[in-house]
Amino acid sequence: MCTVCGCSDEKTIETGQTDNPGDKPGSVHDHGHAHGHGPAQAHDHHRHDGDPHVHDPHHHGHSHGADGSLDFGAGQAGVHVPGQSQARLIEIETSILSKNDQIAAINRQRLESEGVVAINLMSSPGSGKTSLLVETLKALKDEAPCAVIEGDQQTSNDAARIRQAGVPAIQINTGKGCHLDAEMVRSGLDHLPSQAGGFVFIENVGNLVCPAAFDLGEARRVVVASITEGEDKPLKYPEMFARADLLVVSKLDLLPHLDFDLDLFIANARKVAPRIDVVSSSIRGAPGLDSWLAWLRGLRVQRGVAAE
Repeated sequence: MCTVCGCSDEKTIETGQTDNPGDKPGSVHDHGHAHGHGPAQAHDHHRHDGDPHVHDPHHHGHSHGADGSLDFGAGQAGVHVPGQSQARLIEIETSILSKNDQIAAINRQRLESEGVVAINLMSSPGSGKTSLLVETLKALKDEAPCAVIEGDQQTSNDAARIRQAGVPAIQINTGKGCHLDAEMVRSGLDHLPSQAGGFVFIENVGNLVCPAAFDLGEARRVVVASITEGEDKPLKYPEMFARADLLVVSKLDLLPHLDFDLDLFIANARKVAPRIDVVSSSIRGAPGLDSWLAWLRGLRVQRGVAAE
């Protein structure tokens, strides 16, 4: 969370319009990245860059694994921040997530009242998430309203790609932030036309760690993982996979060219998320997007909007 990952207190929402004469076209600046609480309640981000590890021989803060590894995940928190006790860090993190969850609940109620299916797309950088999304929008935009909230640290490249596909998109640049939060998504929804009865896709910042902790008000969470990333990603980043509703295995057209065990990858995912749904996809060649699109259309039917 923020006290641990040290993400920035800056965000930029790129809207395609200029609100202030001094702003460059298509940007709104908000220097109060607040993780779901209003600008008046913005929290400080405690950085520990360069902070020396103080070794306490009586309390290591980590356990020793059988393979000689050091496990900092077993205790309350495995970080060292000047002036902050571990209990205080947990209190801050809990407060951040609690306030974020309040905004997420508002987002969810708003989307559900309009019959909108919101999908939180998460992945590591380079998984093919944006390419998958572009092809998905091309297939769905004529049968259901679609819009996209794009999350990146910088640039509006991905939002521009989405708009070229004929779908409205808002770019949210998080600066040094490593994830989207519910307040950012609420701002993004305010700048999008209504997608009643359709889809809002939220493409999160490329990161397999922090996005898993933040509820955005989505209907479903989807983690996209490319076969180029290796079979062990679910075991290395279990929280991301454990919290996902669907795993999309991408770039399957590359399978003949890689030493990759698809069955092992799926088995590893189900070790940490036994009930996770899995579909395989490729934007070039077999197996295509059919299973992924069918899963999305099924959500729309569940929402009470018949697919056309």
